Amino acid sequence: MDVVLALTAILILAPLLIAICLLIKFQDGGPILFTQERVGRGGRTFRCWKFRSMRPDAETYLTQLLASDSSLMGQWRHTRKLKRDPRVTRVGEALRRSSLDELPQLINILRGEMSVVGPRPIVAAEIVHYGRWYGYYKNMNPGLTGLWQVSGRNDVSYRRRVALDRLFHRRRSWWLCSRIVAATVPAMVTRKGAY
Repeated sequence: MDVVLALTAILILAPLLIAICLLIKFQDGGPILFTQERVGRGGRTFRCWKFRSMRPDAETYLTQLLASDSSLMGQWRHTRKLKRDPRVTRVGEALRRSSLDELPQLINILRGEMSVVGPRPIVAAEIVHYGRWYGYYKNMNPGLTGLWQVSGRNDVSYRRRVALDRLFHRRRSWWLCSRIVAATVPAMVTRKGAY
């Protein structure tokens, strides 16, 4: 079902995907896609794909930002995000607020590394936030959408996010996945917690 849904989405969204690629390329000439090592099922890492939403030198710039501003460092340590991230480009901001930057993860779904619905894919540094509940996370494929994504995204604390992943693991069903998919579009439109 994941493969069928991902292929269908790619075919339907092809014009939009091409338009996004062109906008990113014309903006600064940098790469269109961004990949990052994420933790998947069984604790195995995989390359998670996204449309690039930041300036090409984002990692170097982040190091400089955090070294020069202790409040930003605290924010980064707490959520692994910056609420008003100066690295994000204008096109990138629109992509993030609408969650369109996540669409290349359809490739990860086709490769079997992700599912349409599941917990948000995490980086290794986030495992510590799961503590003894990490087993729940690694027993599932991460998802393009999930309970966290439709429950306020970045406005949700890590504690609540872990609780949502545990809840999804325990109550996983075709009905719950269908409800999450149906709630995804309204969550994208309202942009609650998107930054």
